[in-house]
Amino acid sequence: MMKNTTPTIKDVAREAGVSIATVSYVLNNKKSAVSEATRQRVLDAVTRLGYTRNITARNLRSSETRLIGYAWMEVKDARPNTILEHFAYHLAREAWAAGYHLLTFTYPQHDPIPVYDELVKTGRVDAFVVAGTRIEDPRIRYFLKHDVPFVAFGRAHSGWQFNWVDTDNQQGVYDAVRYLIELGHRRIAMVTWPEDSLTGNLRLAGYEQALKEAGIPIHPAYIVRSVYGEDVGERVFAQFDHLAAQEQPTAIATVSDMTAVSVMSAAERRGHVIGRTLSVVGYDDEPMSQYLRPSLTTLRQPIHDIACQVIAMVNERLNGSRETRQMLMPPQLIMRDSTGKPST
Repeated sequence: MMKNTTPTIKDVAREAGVSIATVSYVLNNKKSAVSEATRQRVLDAVTRLGYTRNITARNLRSSETRLIGYAWMEVKDARPNTILEHFAYHLAREAWAAGYHLLTFTYPQHDPIPVYDELVKTGRVDAFVVAGTRIEDPRIRYFLKHDVPFVAFGRAHSGWQFNWVDTDNQQGVYDAVRYLIELGHRRIAMVTWPEDSLTGNLRLAGYEQALKEAGIPIHPAYIVRSVYGEDVGERVFAQFDHLAAQEQPTAIATVSDMTAVSVMSAAERRGHVIGRTLSVVGYDDEPMSQYLRPSLTTLRQPIHDIACQVIAMVNERLNGSRETRQMLMPPQLIMRDSTGKPST
């Protein structure tokens, strides 16, 4: 009879020179229980032996699924959100490293709760990660009401206490507008999302803060609120059409790279040379941003670091922590050719 040579947790403990309990701590990502050197020794032994945990057996013993639910909102045109796709990729990798997997699904924009409620009542996931949050986000209200473990990429109502990680949207746009001011711009416009978007409001607050600190009056006509669409650039310039030539903005900060692209296209149709007669700044640093002509000055979100922190918070919550942790992570201003000194 062929001998079973599949390595066991005992083999890993023997190879690493540690106890079985220590191996278990490492494999369950309980970092506070072991030193980093010991953790690395155990992981090296796992790699050398080709050890694979019996997830099914462990889950049956612990009543855990080791699944984390993550959803995308359904949209009419099925247009992908590149940043959230990027986030989901890193989230899946970090979840796997911590001993979990993602269960992905979609929910209808008008009523997200039924699909979450079904997953909660059937016990198919241990926790949720939510993204694309809004001020009065019904998902977060539901999780808090029913004490469902979750962590958010993004904030919501200031009165709600829950674990979240977010980009410092206000600081990011503040840095971008300060950069435009340092280049010599004084007539700076801002294109952001509608009033119910917390992210849009925070980015607008960064714009207003930078102007106030520089002693530059906030011109109401320079603030444009709009949902994204291919014609957003045309809507932006329609708002500026009534302004005299000497009042036209020389720079525009935008709430996203896709909005910036639309604004740049509309500006070029009006005879602007981007980076010379009009400066434009985006937000997100989507992959296409560096390949545009001119390349787009933008703000890069630390998506990988955010995913790491989100999974760490999920793991803490599932291991019994009731501490509320909230973390802001600064974006990085990436200066490219779409910005320059004002020509007038």
